[in-house]
Order: sequence, then structure tokens, then C-alpha cells
Amino acid sequence: MTALIAEKVVEVPAAVDDAIELDYDARHRRRIVMRTEAGREFLLDLPKATALEEGNGLLLSDGTVVAVHARAERVVDVRAKNAEQLARLAWHLGNRHLPSEIRGDSIRIRYDHVIVDMLQGLGAETQVLEAPFHPERGAYAHGH
Repeated sequence: MTALIAEKVVEVPAAVDDAIELDYDARHRRRIVMRTEAGREFLLDLPKATALEEGNGLLLSDGTVVAVHARAERVVDVRAKNAEQLARLAWHLGNRHLPSEIRGDSIRIRYDHVIVDMLQGLGAETQVLEAPFHPERGAYAHGH
């Protein structure tokens, strides 16, 4: 096992020592061995499961700060003809409990061909791309 441990999420300083790129699923963790871009292995050992976000830092036991970056993954941008249709599409996504990133005039979801077919059947315009995914964290994510 590795000797380096990250037990704390911190703000990233102007000059970072190292970085790690994680997709959406890998950014929600409590305890797991990780490897940085420079090849450093460390144990993430947080007190509770935490949703790491772009710009967070992980403070390692040797004082190193590792910047967290969102890795590009296969996503779909969903657009509608008007606000009413976009609200209806959002309802259908929410009804399926799908993580969704609200982007103003569009909604970004992770790629799923069944969901894309459903959305297109509802009149949505969809665009598949590789991009970071930052879904809403939910009503209870902030302790409310």
C-alpha cells in the first residue's frame, strides 16, 4: 500500500504540485487508491463520501496539493425549440433520476442511447460529444 494519504479537500493554490483527472463517477469517493498525472500513488481517505469538483485540491500527507480536474467523457447536450419544451425534457430526465448538468439553453447528460432515443422522440435536438460533466448536486447535497 502507498505511504501517501489524502485526508482533506482544500482550495487549490496558485501553483499546484500535481494533478489528477477524474470522470464524474470517480469524483464521488471516500476511500480509494489513486494515481496522479506525475505517477504518484496515494490513498484518498476522506471522513465521508465527497463529490470532488473541478478546482478542488487534495492535501497529501507530505504537504503536496493535488489539483482535481474533470475528465472529458461521452456526454449529450440536449436542446429544445423553446423553454417550455426544455422544461418538459428536464422533467423526463428528472423522472428517471438521471444526473443532469443545467447549461442555460441546454441540458447535458451522460451518453445513453436509450435516453437519447427517448429525447429525440420527444422532439429534442441532441449532440454527442466528449466533454467534462458537472451535474447538479441535488437539493440535499448542501446540507439542506
